Amino acid sequence: MSSVRDTRIRLLTATAAVAIAALSLTACSDGSGEHDEGSSAGGSSTGSFSGKDAKSSGAGSGQDGDAPAGKDFVAGGNGKTGTGDSRASGNKAVACKGSNTKTVAAPVNKPVNHMLLTVINTGSAPCDLYGYPAARFGEAQSVPPVYEDSKPQAVVRLAPGEPGYAAVNLSATDGSGTNGHTVKSLTVAFQDRTGEGTSWVAHPSLPAEGIYVDDSLCVTYWQQSMGDALSW
Repeated sequence: MSSVRDTRIRLLTATAAVAIAALSLTACSDGSGEHDEGSSAGGSSTGSFSGKDAKSSGAGSGQDGDAPAGKDFVAGGNGKTGTGDSRASGNKAVACKGSNTKTVAAPVNKPVNHMLLTVINTGSAPCDLYGYPAARFGEAQSVPPVYEDSKPQAVVRLAPGEPGYAAVNLSATDGSGTNGHTVKSLTVAFQDRTGEGTSWVAHPSLPAEGIYVDDSLCVTYWQQSMGDALSW
């Protein structure tokens, strides 16, 4: 009798584990149901685009600063362009925003259907990249959810000249995404230290032919390294 009860408990436990795993794949899924690190995150629901009414004081592809085209950015080594430890700098850190950074958006070959967002500190003081990019593609009135499990343990701080990264899952790899369409513009709003959206925006250029997106759109939190961003 005891062995029957133990078997039943094990079966119930296994069933619960499968159910929890299935739920964890319902948000921010890339279509394959897994990431490079073997885990899938339950992202937050899509929110409103807080920067949609922001005015840009920059010129060209700028924001309240300026953003270069993706072709102008070359990252070497581990993707770092700055030197030294930004946390050891004597300058007080400020928030990263359009006026003290430049933002580049570039599709990548791996993972497939992904794009890398690179923010470079162009100011003279360290700046903190808070939260994740509120990325508005085309005329969308909302922004993609975030992979919650991609949240770093510490705020990403950039020394002058140093880059930070976030990845965007553009569309489902298995074709299961809905409302697929091509977009030719992107607006990235930065968050403040409380995690709220701001009017600090960047307008990185996209390829002339545009990029294909669907309802599988999802972003990572800002990361210190390119490898961490692209592991999602």
